[in-house]
Amino acid sequence: MNPEQLSATIVDALAALVADGAITLPDGVPTQVTVERPRQKGHGDYATNVAMQLAKKAGTNPRAFADLVAERLRASDGISEVEVAGPGFLNVSVEAGAQGQVAADIVAAGSSYGSAGTLAGQKVNLEFVSANPTGPLHLGGTRWAAVGDALARVLEFSGAEVTREYYFNDHGAQIDRFSGSLLAQARGRDVPEDGYGGDYIKEIADQVIAQRPDVLDLSDEDAQEVFRDVGVDLMFEEIKSDLHDFGVDFDVYFHEKSLHDSGAVEKAIARLTEMGNTYTEDGALWLRTEKYGDDKDRVIVRSNGTPAYISGDLGYYLDKRERGFDRCFILLGADHHGYVGRMMAMCAAFGDTPGENLEILIGQMVNLLRDGQPLRMSKRAGTVISMNDLVDAIGVDASRYALARYTNDTTIDIDLDLWAKASNDNPVYYVQYAHARTCRMIGNATDLGMKLPDDFDPSLLAHERDGELLRALAEFPRVVASATDLREPHRIARYLEDTASVFNKWYDTKECRMLPMGDEPVTPTNEARLVLVHATQTVIANGLRLLGVTAPERM
Repeated sequence: MNPEQLSATIVDALAALVADGAITLPDGVPTQVTVERPRQKGHGDYATNVAMQLAKKAGTNPRAFADLVAERLRASDGISEVEVAGPGFLNVSVEAGAQGQVAADIVAAGSSYGSAGTLAGQKVNLEFVSANPTGPLHLGGTRWAAVGDALARVLEFSGAEVTREYYFNDHGAQIDRFSGSLLAQARGRDVPEDGYGGDYIKEIADQVIAQRPDVLDLSDEDAQEVFRDVGVDLMFEEIKSDLHDFGVDFDVYFHEKSLHDSGAVEKAIARLTEMGNTYTEDGALWLRTEKYGDDKDRVIVRSNGTPAYISGDLGYYLDKRERGFDRCFILLGADHHGYVGRMMAMCAAFGDTPGENLEILIGQMVNLLRDGQPLRMSKRAGTVISMNDLVDAIGVDASRYALARYTNDTTIDIDLDLWAKASNDNPVYYVQYAHARTCRMIGNATDLGMKLPDDFDPSLLAHERDGELLRALAEFPRVVASATDLREPHRIARYLEDTASVFNKWYDTKECRMLPMGDEPVTPTNEARLVLVHATQTVIANGLRLLGVTAPERM
């Protein structure tokens, strides 16, 4: 019996009490109730505060309400005991057989265990990374690559149809500075004061010259256009290649320039004007964002006729919605925090619902430490540390796991010495080693001729450590649901570490041996524990897959 099944059993008990006239619930019987694992041993396998939530509505006190529910639950299949504690908590103990069945359910579900289909039918656009192609991907973009791809996997696992999208900025001042830096390098001049440095500038400039040997014979103006066209493409191809090697591929690469060339911006402005959400003042065209919660109205088109930055946002958002996306997610860096209000106001101005049709997640900075000291520069990337610097130091798996392990609004300090270790101090190694251990155990069982039984007695998983591991495994669907609802894939990483710890304690318990000792015959208990190991392997593999991290069979 897992938490969801127990929740359904409690709902059934409430419905029966209402049907018998024992209680009255004016708002009806809830469709689900919260079931949690108690913090203290001796408080049962699960606990719920449903009595304290519903007693007042039922016109009674929580303790009396809890007594009625407890009496019903004691007669339910799979429940061994129900205790009423404190002001009205219900502590529920599950029969070993009902609890052990969780292992069989997990093995039967396999790679789909943990998915609930709660987002089935929803079409989601997830825009992340979207770094300007003016240099190698920096750590902030790398964090969004790890978190964004993990979030996409979680949303897909929950049933959504997800399109991963990269917004390619090929229109603006930063591209001008990049092409100017390439030109300066090619001409042997100093990099412009506001330009880009680093060895990659020389690498890209040399590649442009190799493709266009005539470029240095052109005027500076014409040469810079060549460096812009060819250099940006070369830089972006490098970024895409680095992301692919990091395990992140996009379905759509959307060019900002296309918004202006296709008329998408004008179309969006016309739509907002039809809705009465624009006005002209001082020769400029304004968007009425203040009435939708922004701190002030925003200029769309300046008095000189040039579009303001937000004009591209208008065209891009409407384009996404017209491509059929129900929900649009955008992952942005910490320097875009002030951007959220105007974007949500823009969403509302189109008649959509902020927080539903449009969600924006903000991520904080990443710092790398070596020997306790922060790293500040990369020879190749100039003044920033790049994705490749991180991957070269600790590998793809450790990089992805470390970046996805924390809440988005937390600044991360990644200790390269720790994350490069092949020891249990390294969180990703700890989790991956637990998976490799399950593989080794299953391999040893196979060598002895053991295999998963067609049927087994789940009540044989009766040891306290068996129960702890089963309850940990049963939590996985709820962790996935929470990560989905809160857009927080880090919850899966922390869950995996906790579950690996529970598994290791189970493994170290002599009474929970899976393999027979010496020449002892294989018993039904050994076979039951083989099912439990397979279930553990399934859960850890599923969790690592959602984070985009490999589940090695040996380490």
